[in-house]
Amino acid sequence: MKRSTLLFFGLIFFFCIIRGQTVPELNVTVDTTKMRIGEQINYTLQIKADSTANVIFPEQALFTPFEILEESPIDTLRAQSKFLFTKKYALIQFDSGAYWLPPQKVSVDGFAKISDSLLIQVATVPVDTLKQKLFDIKPIVQVEQNFDALTQSLIFGLLVVLILIGLIYSFFFAKKRREQSRKKLPPFDRAIEELKALESFTPSEQEEYKNYYSRLTDVVRRYLEEEAKITALESTTDELLLKLEALKKSGKLELERETIKNLKSVLQTADLVKFALSTPEFGTTAKDRILVQGVVVETNEALPEPTPEEIREREEYQQLLATKRRKQQLKWGLVSLLILMVISFGTAVSVYGFYPVRDILLGYPTIKLKNKEWIISQYGTPPVKIATPEVLRRVKTEMGGALRFSSGDYDSPFYIDLVFTQKPPKQKQEENPTDDEKGAKEKEAVQLLINEIINDFQSRGAVNILIKEEEFTTLSGIPALKIYGTLDYPKKGKDKRVRCNYMTHLFDFDQSGINLTLLYEKEDRYGPEIEKRVMDSFELIKEL
Repeated sequence: MKRSTLLFFGLIFFFCIIRGQTVPELNVTVDTTKMRIGEQINYTLQIKADSTANVIFPEQALFTPFEILEESPIDTLRAQSKFLFTKKYALIQFDSGAYWLPPQKVSVDGFAKISDSLLIQVATVPVDTLKQKLFDIKPIVQVEQNFDALTQSLIFGLLVVLILIGLIYSFFFAKKRREQSRKKLPPFDRAIEELKALESFTPSEQEEYKNYYSRLTDVVRRYLEEEAKITALESTTDELLLKLEALKKSGKLELERETIKNLKSVLQTADLVKFALSTPEFGTTAKDRILVQGVVVETNEALPEPTPEEIREREEYQQLLATKRRKQQLKWGLVSLLILMVISFGTAVSVYGFYPVRDILLGYPTIKLKNKEWIISQYGTPPVKIATPEVLRRVKTEMGGALRFSSGDYDSPFYIDLVFTQKPPKQKQEENPTDDEKGAKEKEAVQLLINEIINDFQSRGAVNILIKEEEFTTLSGIPALKIYGTLDYPKKGKDKRVRCNYMTHLFDFDQSGINLTLLYEKEDRYGPEIEKRVMDSFELIKEL
């Protein structure tokens, strides 16, 4: 009995625990089950579980054949003592039909919960062809590569590099060139120039005095070594004075005792300053510089006259220096000219663009026509005024006495042909013709003109003639029919036929007509500009 009672109460406690726990519930919803192609639908997975439950949504959800546009993070919401775990997906489909959204698996405490499948209807988008115009697919258009931006960047970069090179040269190499130019002077002139440069140098500290006397003694030592042929730069003060005494006794260098004494005084002072760190009295530096200058001048006067061989060697050496100097000047002149040309080219490209500058330098045919002074003249009957790069010359024609004025021919870079035609006398026409009859006659007349144009092109050797037509009005307000297109023409000097643009403007008057034809290569960059300028200038002169 006691055992049965314990079992009873244990079962009651177990059922209470089970009842206290919530069985996870997985729900799936969509905002619509009927959608159109390319429309977005929202798919929501939601599971209700305990706060302690470990809920794992699929890491890579599969909704084939739908595509996932966006996936939101897991949203957790507390509902009384439970939690709602929600995850949303934005889906899209681009094919019409009925599709099942596949079930999704969500893991709760290691147990899998499977959602239901949903049927989605994807409808097509109706297109009203009466209200919405349909157009043919545009043909492939070849676009010419534009190197202007790249070229300008390269030019600007080159200009910056040249400027930097110029600055570096000015700061680091100009001084060296000045020193080299001084070395090219005769020893006496160079020594005097260096001594004059020391006039503006006023030392105030011991290191400055040391630098001053080093430069001062180097001037006189170098001069004696170059002119008196004494190894003065490597000699001590005593050795140098002994060598000068020896030259004086041998009669090779007639120096005064006072001059040698002055040089000895300066050299001894310099030794004290450089090695004993002595500081001379005020005014001593200027006095010593004057003494050294006197030594240089008197040494120059005491030097013996050069022999003819020495004179000849000096002249040859001077000629060698002059030749070397001319080569250096020529080299730097060419470099300067090249830099100037590059800078000028870069400036022109930055202002006018790469292609205009390049075409002007290379002599592009039509850019010459575009930039030259145009001629405004009157032609034919009824008289018209038109501006052209070159004057239109009258040519013979077989068109029943029609007037023809042309510039160039089909082989020219730009061909202009102006033809004046006379209409035959009007015959008696039917009274009150209908609109259809008028339209048929106009179409017939246009077709005859088109046939004449095609025959004219073919007679000149053109093939692959593409023809279009449209109504056209000049800048002065004259209406015309424009027949235009492309053709392949065998130009002289070309290996194959050249694709050309042509346009014929037909001006129709009561008793006459005017045909203005223009032709140029299709790849010509300046042809359209010339065409527009010619047509904008076309003007009919009204008779008073």
